[in-house]
This record gives sequence, structure tokens and C-alpha cells, in this order.
Amino acid sequence: MIKHFLTTEDWSQQELSQLLADAGYLKDNPIQNHLTGKSIALLFLNPSMRTRTSFELGMQQLGGTAIVLQPGEDAWGIEFEPDTIMNGDAEEHIIEVAGVLSSYVDMIAIRAFPAFKDWQVDRLDHKIKGLAAHASVPVINMETIVHPCQELALMMTVQNHLKTVEKKKFLLTWTHHPKPLNTAVANSALLVSSKFGMDVTLLCPNKHYLLDDKYMAAAKTQCEEHGATFTVTHDIEAAYQDADFVYAKSWGALPFYGDAKAEFEQRKPYKNFIVDGQKMALTNQAKFSHCLPLRRNIKATDEVMDADYCVALEEAENRLHVQKAMMLKLMGKDLTTQNQNK
Repeated sequence: MIKHFLTTEDWSQQELSQLLADAGYLKDNPIQNHLTGKSIALLFLNPSMRTRTSFELGMQQLGGTAIVLQPGEDAWGIEFEPDTIMNGDAEEHIIEVAGVLSSYVDMIAIRAFPAFKDWQVDRLDHKIKGLAAHASVPVINMETIVHPCQELALMMTVQNHLKTVEKKKFLLTWTHHPKPLNTAVANSALLVSSKFGMDVTLLCPNKHYLLDDKYMAAAKTQCEEHGATFTVTHDIEAAYQDADFVYAKSWGALPFYGDAKAEFEQRKPYKNFIVDGQKMALTNQAKFSHCLPLRRNIKATDEVMDADYCVALEEAENRLHVQKAMMLKLMGKDLTTQNQNK
């Protein structure tokens, strides 16, 4: 059975811990030849800077080849819906795309944001699932409705600074933004912090900004399995109080999904959710991070972004290391075991 990396929900804490250990080794020993002769196709249906750079460079540092494709721009547009009459803009179906690429490369990665029309449709994540269903090589999620690569980079950063993470207070705070954004990184932050047994607090303006029930339930269950707590609050001071790690992200209100104008009216009163020095002073000398890109003085102040406790750049760098570890794992390479045997 092919092992994909679609969501960390499919991977145990032990498996993820091994990936993080391998990533640590690769951070100290970046140039390897373990994937010489191997290749990966990177399908970008949406823009990227960190993801594209880190995957291309990561594959190169492992001795392999990365091929970047942008369907609809430098490659044919793709139809993902099954049993459809293809009389629109797409020129070929994901069935053929998956089949052809599987015959050329050893892995396929895709970035495919939701359509922002109907959350009940988008939450099914049908684009990456369609690719995985028809591919005969491992498929990697470069962000759809979750962002598992970002999860690994986040946890690598958290562990570096907190060492033991169980029962440490992890605050995921909503922030203001001019437009409603994807919930993927927020969903993933809940998944990974709870999987590693942190006391998780979700701070958002009101009930409209709660995340999808699937990810809320997963976080609650995983926290309970570790004897940790999962707390939802709209109280800014209470949320920041004694936090050990603060993670900021903006996302759209799901009840207004697909209606940006109505959603904008919902978020207008909540510019006070910006991360600033006063809020960070309430924490337990917490580190602060964000997945980037970040709009300064809207999501977080210059004071926060330029502070010694901001580790957002470190998290961005860690994308390179964790993705290399994950590609090696999908290709059957286990650096942890190799290193232990030396």
C-alpha cells in the first residue's frame, strides 16, 4: 500500500517524532545523496514562496530532481470532478494527470486551496484525494484545507525552544486581516499541538470563527488522550495568560464562507486581536510564531516581529528540513535508524 502524506491524522505521534528527529539530523547535515536518481513533480494551483523554494532546494540537496508545474499557466488546466463533461477551461482530467506523472516521477506534491464557495464541498478535500486515488506513487500535501508540512515545521520549532512540550500551553490566536483566508494552517496547528500533548487554547473573536467541527473534535480527543486540556475562549487576556507558545493566524468565519463582503463586516470590529507587546507580556516568556506571509501591524506589530522571542523565520527555515525528512521517509529512507546504527 502506498504511503501518502495528505494529513498528519494518518500518522502516529511516534512516526511524526521520527520525522522530526530526521529533520534535526538534516538541519546539521543538509547535503545528502539518498535520493539520487529520484524525482518529484510539484503541482502548484496556487501561489507559493516558502513551499516552492523549500521543496525544490530540499530535493536538490538530497540528490534528486524537482519539476515545478503550474496547471492553467505553464501546464494544462486540470479537471478534478468525477463523471463530468469537460466543456470548461480544463484540458485534462486528474485521472490522466495522476497516471502520466506517476509513470515519470517518484513522488507528486500538490498545492490546491479550497474554492471558497461552499465549505461543505471544500471540506471534503476532493482535489488531493482525487490525485492520491489515481496516483501510483506517494502524494504530498503542500496545502489544501490542512497544511501538514507547516505542522512539522511548527512542531520542530516548538520542540527546539520548549524541549518537553507535553502540558505546555499552546495558544492559537485568530488575528485580523483585510480578507477571509483559508483555515488550513489553523486546522493544522490544532492537530499537531494536540497530537503532541500540549495544553491547547484556541482564541477567536466569537463563535463564528470556530474552526470546523472535525478539527475541533480531533484536538479535543488528542488532548484528552495525553491528559492535556483543550480550551476555547474569546477572552484575549485569559488566553495569553501564562502561554508558553503563541501562534497567530487569520482565517475566515465558516458561517459566511463564500461571502467575503458579509464576512468582512463580521471581522471589522476585531482589529484588537493583533499580537502586540502588551499581550505577549502576559505570557510565560512565550515564543511567538506565524507561518508567513504576515502583514505587519495588522496581524502582529513590528515590536513583536522584531523581538528576540519571534521565531517565525526559524519555523520557515524548518520547512526545508522537515520536508526533506518526509520525502526520505516516503522513499523508504529512515535516517534515525541509520544514525543510531553508526
